[in-house]
Amino acid sequence: MSKNKFFSQEQESEVVQAIKSAEHQTSGEIRVHIESVCKGKVLDRAAWLFKSLKMHETALRNGVLIYLSTSDRKFAIIGDAGINAVVPANFWDDVKVLMINSFSKGEMVAGFVTGIAKVGEKLKELFPYQDDDINELPDEISYGK
Repeated sequence: MSKNKFFSQEQESEVVQAIKSAEHQTSGEIRVHIESVCKGKVLDRAAWLFKSLKMHETALRNGVLIYLSTSDRKFAIIGDAGINAVVPANFWDDVKVLMINSFSKGEMVAGFVTGIAKVGEKLKELFPYQDDDINELPDEISYGK
């Protein structure tokens, strides 16, 4: 999927800025991946992309992937082992509901920005920013076909 087919340049910048703002307060990493069609089950696809994007290689295993397949309207949020071990059991579902509420109103950017902020707050609480933290993964949105 070409990025121009989903977000305008301004909208994409707003989502990327939300990622940068969230990550500025934590050692955690947040990625967004958007594609037209989900190949297979949504959680399997998100897990495959998580590995493909090397999100499992962060030092504290605290990466989070927000995945959206636009045409078939599939959506998942997955975290790595480090974050999954410490977030409440319903945390990812709660963030999904928050985002879907915005998506259902046609407010895609607001949904992403709100979800990223919520994930960032939890990452800040559980994995606070340290002076020697480095940005381990790109902040840009990745796109599939």
